[in-house]
Amino acid sequence: MTAPIETLEFQSEARQLLQLMIHSIYSNKDTFLRELVSNASDALDKLRLESYRDKDLEADTSDLHITLETDPGARTLTVRDNGIGMTRDEVVALIGTIAKSGTADFLTKLKEAKDAAASQDLIGQFGVGFYASFMVADKVTLVTRRAGTAEGVQWESTGEGTYTIQPVEDAPQGTAVTLHLKPEDTEDHLYDYTSAAKIREIVKKYSDFITWPIRMRGDGEDAEAETVNSMKALWARSSSEVTEDEYHEFYKHISHDWQDPLDTIRLQAEGTFEYQALLFLPSHAPMDLFLRERKRGVQLYVKRVFIMDDCESLVPEYLRFVKGVVDAQDLSLNVSREILQQDRQIQLIRRRLVKKVLSTVKTMMTADAEKYATFWREFGRAVKEGLLDDFENREAILEISSFASTHDAEKPTSLRDYVSRMKDGQEHIYFMTGESRSAIENSPHMEAFRAKGFEVLVLTDPIDEMWVDSVPGFRELQFQSIAKGQVDLESEEDKKATEVAREQRNKDFEGLLTWLGTALGDTVKEVRLSSRLTTSPACIVGDTHDLTPTLEKMYRAMGQELPPIKRILELNPDHGLVTGLREAHTARPDDEDLAETAELLYGMALLAEGGELADPSRFIKLLAGRLEKTL
Repeated sequence: MTAPIETLEFQSEARQLLQLMIHSIYSNKDTFLRELVSNASDALDKLRLESYRDKDLEADTSDLHITLETDPGARTLTVRDNGIGMTRDEVVALIGTIAKSGTADFLTKLKEAKDAAASQDLIGQFGVGFYASFMVADKVTLVTRRAGTAEGVQWESTGEGTYTIQPVEDAPQGTAVTLHLKPEDTEDHLYDYTSAAKIREIVKKYSDFITWPIRMRGDGEDAEAETVNSMKALWARSSSEVTEDEYHEFYKHISHDWQDPLDTIRLQAEGTFEYQALLFLPSHAPMDLFLRERKRGVQLYVKRVFIMDDCESLVPEYLRFVKGVVDAQDLSLNVSREILQQDRQIQLIRRRLVKKVLSTVKTMMTADAEKYATFWREFGRAVKEGLLDDFENREAILEISSFASTHDAEKPTSLRDYVSRMKDGQEHIYFMTGESRSAIENSPHMEAFRAKGFEVLVLTDPIDEMWVDSVPGFRELQFQSIAKGQVDLESEEDKKATEVAREQRNKDFEGLLTWLGTALGDTVKEVRLSSRLTTSPACIVGDTHDLTPTLEKMYRAMGQELPPIKRILELNPDHGLVTGLREAHTARPDDEDLAETAELLYGMALLAEGGELADPSRFIKLLAGRLEKTL
């Protein structure tokens, strides 16, 4: 009987992506072969690993390799491997759909990209290597059989929106991708990919380091298959033997990124236990950097044998963007993720890798400011997560961190530079958290600091709300929120000079403060005079250990029940509204209108810091009534 052929539609996002690929947004179409060879290499890695873990797996692992076959007459190029292979369901899931988060967002950004380079960067972030085949082929045929199963499957498509799939008998173990090539068109950078010389050139350029043999058969049916790559692991070669281009191509192979890395880090340890590491800092953040379902970690090898793809035990969560390879000499080949979490050697390697990455970034800060600026812009938010849980490296993380500040509206500052600019006698590193720079700069809390020329860190990342309360300080200097606790910007001399006047002022306002504390007792913890205001009548501050309003919102949004948090109302004793209210209360202590004025004063202070009124309609009614009386 003839095997039934099914015709299925691509997932809509996959169809759109195929059209973008086919209509050549790439000037360098040669990279399609790098992607197919990379996929084949992954399949061989997975089979060898599977055979270690499942001794009953019926699979031939005696000669694992990749074969490239050209047929100039038929104008086809076949990339064949005898690796893990795929079942029918895996083919549909991996090729018929794009099973990744953020697909729609990705396509929107791709369409908005103004030029080919921007489009290429975006596709690189998404990692869609197989689809690159359609840049050079009118039709792609894939035949595959999963190791340990009896039946194979054939997939075929012209990339126009549908594909066919059918079972096949006698399919060899592994996967063969046959490209039915488009006509040669050198003006459109479409070369003759049936030319053995061209294929060798591409392999040498992009895939020489692949640790499996890549074989090509020479001219003539009886010719011996020739291995066209060196197969020497890049991390095992002396750094003097490896070019920067080779490092970059290896990075693209393991990360499926189309851009060069920002920096390359090599590490070799000898002695009690030996390992080699080759790590990369990407030049841009992946789209899933802040998604829960993202994969993270580096590749783990043991004595050049691939063990796992995303070894989370080697890289902490806050360095999840680091890509690379670690090759350990003394681990078991049967090691599992669970065992790795407890393994002492793995923990020691991890500590060394983290310190090396952080020291590399620290060197970058001084040696290449532009490169560092790119790193921090792309990964700074993730790195700051380490301040919450990596106590051992907290100071090192602070050393490589940059923050916006009032010193320069455009350029962020390091803490080292902030400290170098501190005023004589300044004991704290001042900061304020908020939703945006403009909200912080326009906050009443900033008034006295601006007037006296104190620099304030402007912290607007959500993670900033978390770490500032758990990190005590930097270089024995404590962090101090300008929106919490008491603020004292006066020198000892100034305090002595104004001591008498300050005591008199406290006495003058004592009655008003006591009355306001009672009148607003349901909403505020305390009413006191402020030393942080110069132009605003009032502001609201938190107690030293209170949650900030933003953090309170974040917890409530996560479904956490919190008791109501009362805050402190501070008054500017030099503002006309405050002095007028004091005089009115002294003259008419029982006037009900004054209670409404107190309510309006509190509401204005709440709005000034970006807070939300408990009863906006009542506030509007009171305000409208007051305005009406002035007309």
